Formats: sequence, structure tokens, C-alpha cells
Amino acid sequence: MDAVIRAAGRALAAGDPLAALNRVARRDDPPALALRGLAMAQLGDLARARALLRRAARAFGPRAPVARARCLLAEAEIALVSRDLGWPARALETARATLEEHGDRQNATYAGYLEARHYLLIGRLDEAERALAGLDRVTWPPASRAVHELVVAGIALRRLRTKTAREALARARRAARRAGIPALIAEIEHAALALDTPAARLIANGATRLLRLEEVEALLASRTLVVDACRRAVRGVGSVVSLARRPVLFALARALGECWPAEASRDVLVSRAFGATVADESQRVRLRVEVGRLRSLLRALARVSATRRGFALAPRRAREVVVLAPPVEGDHGAILALLADGQAWSSSALALALGTSQRTVQRALDALAAAGTVRSFGHGRARRFTMPPLPGFTTTLLLPAALPAD
Repeated sequence: MDAVIRAAGRALAAGDPLAALNRVARRDDPPALALRGLAMAQLGDLARARALLRRAARAFGPRAPVARARCLLAEAEIALVSRDLGWPARALETARATLEEHGDRQNATYAGYLEARHYLLIGRLDEAERALAGLDRVTWPPASRAVHELVVAGIALRRLRTKTAREALARARRAARRAGIPALIAEIEHAALALDTPAARLIANGATRLLRLEEVEALLASRTLVVDACRRAVRGVGSVVSLARRPVLFALARALGECWPAEASRDVLVSRAFGATVADESQRVRLRVEVGRLRSLLRALARVSATRRGFALAPRRAREVVVLAPPVEGDHGAILALLADGQAWSSSALALALGTSQRTVQRALDALAAAGTVRSFGHGRARRFTMPPLPGFTTTLLLPAALPAD
């Protein structure tokens, strides 16, 4: 490796892509192509970066397996940043095996970090934790330690372990400052905002107030009966009843929770569950059937009693009933939560992260774009969707993941 390539590599490691480009911009040999690709990635031109890295991998050829694997590793990171979640994971596994075989443990470990980050983005937190647990962090430089702690904090935030998240972010700050990379420091500070901004709305006794993540964590650990509109479940002491696949029953549970300790009238329940404006006799019969189903599901947590005007919810072991609502509601709240990270997402990546069909996501995106909520650019498979971050809110509770006791 010549002195120019080494100097460009040091500039990239220090977060100075322009200095790196000044050294290799006129060169087309494989190492220079790879460094130019990395520099363009740091500058945000991801399409150009990916093209350069692919040229470099082809130019290295089979005689330089380690260099090719490093190019694949960089391309995998670009795919994550650009939210191309369908990028072939097997290619990353192959690159990681090659790096381990040739003794490049630092980059092999970094490949494991990328795998964990991919699992985090699609909400598979158990797999993300297992991927992190198998990584050797002893030889990591400060920048790698910082990004590792960012993933640890992301998992903790999604699991509502705020103390763990704060500790991980503190370690990430220290490592990023030692690395001296401004972009990494800014990313950590942005992640820390999730701990200090409202994450949900608490609806109780007819009043609404905002909660931070720490307050949500404390609420779910208390003896309160929580009708959780973030995950469509009813949560009591040591028990959770999921109603995610029972939208009518959840609508009834939420209406009963919002009216507690008073009763919910039949007109209100029919309107919330069935969308009807008038509770005629057929709607009342249907309401009795659905309330009977809800009563059966919630029998360990609460009683659902008939009253003169409607129905009332009475917790068995809890002292009060509250509703935990997401900061943003509507038919497309989960999509908005993912787009609120400020990155450009494809419809296929959103479908993968949400565990739904791409066509369903495309219809929702078309509706959001028509309303001016999201913006799109590109065409066909290259089309991407973005949305400005939601002001004043964190969307952790809207993202696809399992909360405690799920």
C-alpha cells in the first residue's frame, strides 16, 4: 500500500472525506476506487458510492479476497443507511467468513455489527441481541465502540429499558469524542433526544398528558391496568392480552378505558367499534356479541359489566385504568414512525420492517403523498419516500418491536 492510499485511509477514519478525495480523486486503481466510494458515502452520495465500491470489488478480483470482502462490507453498510433492507444478507455472511478466515477480526466484527443493526431496523430485537453478544469488542477503535453502543441503546429504547439506553449512550458519547468524528457525535446526540422528548399520550379520567419514555416504562411496571393503543393490547399485573388481530375488540377496550371509571354508552361503543352513527337493534345485538368475546378475553384482568346505558370496565387487581396512546395516530402511524428517522425508505423496505405486504404499504404511501405528509423521489424500484422528523415527539413506541411482557 503506497503512502497516498494510507494517507487517504487515515483521513476517512478521522471523518474527513474531502481530504481523502483530494488524494485519490484522479486514480482508478482498485484501492483508490474503494476509498473514493467510502468518501462519497460519507458525503452522502450513496448511489455513486455503491457504484465505486462495486467497481473496486470487480477490479480486485479473486486474487484479493480480503479487499473484495471489505468492499462488500462497505456496500452492506450503504444499503442499511439507504434503507435497502432487502440487500442479500448472505453476501454479508460470506464477506464476514472471508475476513475471519484471513485474520481481519476487526472488520469481521464490524460485519456482525451491521447484521445486528439490520435486525434492529426490522424489529427483530432478539436476533439483534444475539448478534451483538457474539462480537469481540476488545480490539475495537473508538469509532466502532461508539456505533456498537448506539445499537445497544437502540435495542434498549425499543424494549423500554431507559436506564440501559442512557448508559449505552453515555459510553457512545465518550467513544465518539475520543474518535473525534463530528458526524458520529451528532448521530449520538440525535439518538439521545428519544429519552427527553414525549413518547406517548396518557388518557385518564377524561384528561390527556404527555409521557416521556421513562414515564411509560414506569407506567407499564405499575399495578395500573393499561389499554395500550401503541401495541393494541391490554396490560395488567403480570399479564398481557394482545388484541392486535382483533381490531373491533380493541376499539371496545379503548372506549371502555377512556370512559373509566364511568360507563361507556352503547352509542359510543357502536360508533367506535363499528363506525355506525346510530345504535339500532342489529348493532346492539352485534355489540353484545363482541362485548361477550372481550369479557372472555379479559376475565383475568377486568370485568366488563352491563349497565343501564351501556357497559363499564372494572379492573380486578389494579386501582385504575388508563389508555396509553401513541403520539401520532391514524391508519398509517407505523409507516410515519419509520419515515420520521429522516432517511429515504423504499416501499419494499417498509413492508419488510412492518411485516406486511408491499402493496399495502404502497397504497398507504400513495395516500400519504397525496395528503402532502410524505415526499417521494425517483421512479420504479429506485423510488424512495421521506418525511421530516416529527417535531417534539419521539416515535419509539410506534416502531415494530415487542414491548415488555409481549
